[in-house]
Amino acid sequence: MRTLAIVGVLLAACTAQPEPLPAWPYPQVPAEAQRPGDPAKGYDYLINGGYISCGIPKTLYDSVFGSPGADRLPGRTGDNTDLPYYYSAATSAEGVKVVSANCLTCHASRINGKLVIGLGAASGDFTGDQAQYVDLAGRGITDPTEKAEWQRFDDRIHAIAPYTQTLTIGVNPADNLTAALMAHRDPATLAWSPTPMLALPPPGVVPVDVPPWWRMAKKTAMFYTSAGRGDHARTMMTASLLCTESIAEAQLIDAAFVDVRAWIETMMPPVWPFAINGDLAARGKTVFHANCASCHGTYGEGGVYPNEVVPVGDVMTDSTLALGASQFADAYVQWFKASFWGQMSRLEPQPGYIAPPLDGIWATAPYFHNGSVPTLAAVLDSTRRPTYWTRTFDSGDYDQAGVGWNITAVDHGQAQEPTHAAKIKIYDTTLYGYGNGGHLYGDGLTADERTAVLEYLKTL
Repeated sequence: MRTLAIVGVLLAACTAQPEPLPAWPYPQVPAEAQRPGDPAKGYDYLINGGYISCGIPKTLYDSVFGSPGADRLPGRTGDNTDLPYYYSAATSAEGVKVVSANCLTCHASRINGKLVIGLGAASGDFTGDQAQYVDLAGRGITDPTEKAEWQRFDDRIHAIAPYTQTLTIGVNPADNLTAALMAHRDPATLAWSPTPMLALPPPGVVPVDVPPWWRMAKKTAMFYTSAGRGDHARTMMTASLLCTESIAEAQLIDAAFVDVRAWIETMMPPVWPFAINGDLAARGKTVFHANCASCHGTYGEGGVYPNEVVPVGDVMTDSTLALGASQFADAYVQWFKASFWGQMSRLEPQPGYIAPPLDGIWATAPYFHNGSVPTLAAVLDSTRRPTYWTRTFDSGDYDQAGVGWNITAVDHGQAQEPTHAAKIKIYDTTLYGYGNGGHLYGDGLTADERTAVLEYLKTL
């Protein structure tokens, strides 16, 4: 615990504190023009495109791994046909076919047994050192050109691995990953520097829960802190930062991500797959409109979503991310501004969190920006939030009444567990960045009102 506290102090010392946001009515993020694209081309590029151009040589991958089975995704072609949905093949600048993780590693997941593209992967395990697996793969390579390609990938993974290890399964290190990659890239040329050119982020990862892509049809800015402004396609393609070696390569990927963004804008959320009490949901809609809609918007014909940023002092959820952590620290914001990405987009993190649209909210458990609350019932009633909890990662192990994951509350945190395997299964809300406080708005409702709102939220 003392080590984590020191990390917190270091993080606070190296980040600029944003100006406070005004009180209610909260500021709304204005819409900005986006480049038009072709959704069909965008989906094809998402699942078949070679936007991650470094990785494990495909000859090695094919010799070690078998058929993806249930993880195969229809519509994939060429070298991607027999890869699982979360891996893609590409050809490097040296002509080597490589396999690496793609966007769907974090942006696809199963719910109720069904794979949903665009649903954040709430079962991802980033607690281990990924570099050890890449090292192991290198032992099986004999071809010198493939060996050099593996070495390039291995160097990248070793550079970022210490900054991407989360403390528990289910949360994501994306923001810390991006900051670490920025530190190793020249913003003007995108050339990789083995020695970091910026101070690296603290190794204590600030966790995030991956939001669903379908929200982007309504949102005017990206990320929980509304930092992603300007051209969204340009910001989305930062996923390629691991391997992109030149401005020319970045331009090609950017041109295709205009179509990817267009496809994301067409996405619809999955429909609640269980029975709904229509009368109860109708009562819940009335309660929701009176208590929740001013921030989260209204739904159905004529619905309006305000894109409001709620100050951390009002929402009172864990403030770590909103106060300048990871890629939202000032040094990385300035790197982004000076880079290829900053030509059309910008990072403007706010000291607050966007009140998200709630379409398909039932499928997006756990809740809050750090995934600290396992059910909507606990979002609406803070007394139901466990300090320490575990869950299985069976996509069918779903709490229909609470709207979220079935969990087991435990009486101790990670520090009391003797093994790494046991520690990482516990969501410990006392850890730095993992807090589950705040968003107390539902506490003022009666139990019957909360039950009715839960039923209404299932319909969105």
